[in-house]
Amino acid sequence: MSMKSKSGITRRDILSAAGVAAAGVSFPAIVKAADKRGVKNGRINQSVCKWCYRKVSLEDLAVHSAKIGLKGLDLASPNQWSVLKKHGLVCTMTPSHGIGKGLNRIENHAECLDKIRKAVEATSDAGFRNVICFSGNRAGMDDDEGLKNCAIGLKQVVGLAEKKNVTICMELLNSKRNHKGYMCDRTHWGGKLVRQIGSPRFQLLYDIYHMQVQEGDVIATIKEYKDCIGHYHTAGVPGRNEIDETQELYYPAIMKAIVETGFKGYVGQEFIPKKDALTSLTEAVEICDV
Repeated sequence: MSMKSKSGITRRDILSAAGVAAAGVSFPAIVKAADKRGVKNGRINQSVCKWCYRKVSLEDLAVHSAKIGLKGLDLASPNQWSVLKKHGLVCTMTPSHGIGKGLNRIENHAECLDKIRKAVEATSDAGFRNVICFSGNRAGMDDDEGLKNCAIGLKQVVGLAEKKNVTICMELLNSKRNHKGYMCDRTHWGGKLVRQIGSPRFQLLYDIYHMQVQEGDVIATIKEYKDCIGHYHTAGVPGRNEIDETQELYYPAIMKAIVETGFKGYVGQEFIPKKDALTSLTEAVEICDV
């Protein structure tokens, strides 16, 4: 029988300690390794969205993120990057323009493209890799017209992104509950835009929560559009909270499907914790570490 102590160490661990020590590893090191929480497999490059942790300081979130094996933080502003770098983290998705006023309207292009260019330049200078963008809301506009306008705008900045080795990612959001009227609310529409731009430096940010709410069929969709997806976000459905057994998505299977596509980008934890924030983050990271 294998008996565990409160620390999680089994009797087998204790009995084998002498043999491990002979190999040059101390028993305290065994205890430390067994107690370590977070990433162990590392087949998914994980990050976390800062905005979900408003009650946690940036410093504390960075320290904890580094401790549990995250690669960085999503949507951190350039004035926060020094804190990330201090702890060996990167900004895994740089913010640019807002959600509602997006690229689907020509009259928004000057403002949105200026912000995207500045974000691309700063991201490249820092050695990071992703910048976010948004379609904007329909407000009566036909989806085909909106797609055409988004393509016109993106073609003006994708050359810079290619030159700077930065990927611009348009986020898929649900228009059913959270972002009424948002145009890029279906993977098919977003995939069509990606293929029309025709550059590896423009892809989709596939938000698993939003797309489960909007269209479902998550795993099959991920496999179908794997070449169009450059980034992922997580959250539980319903409620956008923890990704544990309280919600309808089974994240280990989703993460395995992502791994099987050969994805090498980042999966950002973007759920709003209802329980202890950093404990929930650690648990989510372990759930996704398939």
